[in-house]
Amino acid sequence: MTTGERVVPGRDIVAYLANYPQEVAFGTEEPSVLFDLYHTPDFVHCNDGIPLDRERLLAHVRPARKNAASVDVDVHDAMVDGDRVAARYTLTAVMRRGQTIATEIYMFGRIAPDGRLCRIDSVTRTLPSGD
Repeated sequence: MTTGERVVPGRDIVAYLANYPQEVAFGTEEPSVLFDLYHTPDFVHCNDGIPLDRERLLAHVRPARKNAASVDVDVHDAMVDGDRVAARYTLTAVMRRGQTIATEIYMFGRIAPDGRLCRIDSVTRTLPSGD
């Protein structure tokens, strides 16, 4: 996906949830460029009660690019209502050393007027491994 074809989270949250992890983990563009395409500069992701700003989220991407072999997102439920989004999905990452990590995520977000995400609150739980 090129920048001109990017998915606007406020219009298609399912495509964002499926595409963004792929792009940020395996894409050729710098993670910071991708991040800024989809998120406002003041974006905060409060995950399991821990607030993560842009810099902390980008720091999380660096090891993911190095250690993940594949990432798959299965969106079970999603909705957009005005400037609010919500989704329930499973993110499964297969690591280069063979470990599979599956996480169920309940996500609630707010969309800025330009369609980018400005806040996400999420709760997660690690699913039992099938390994």
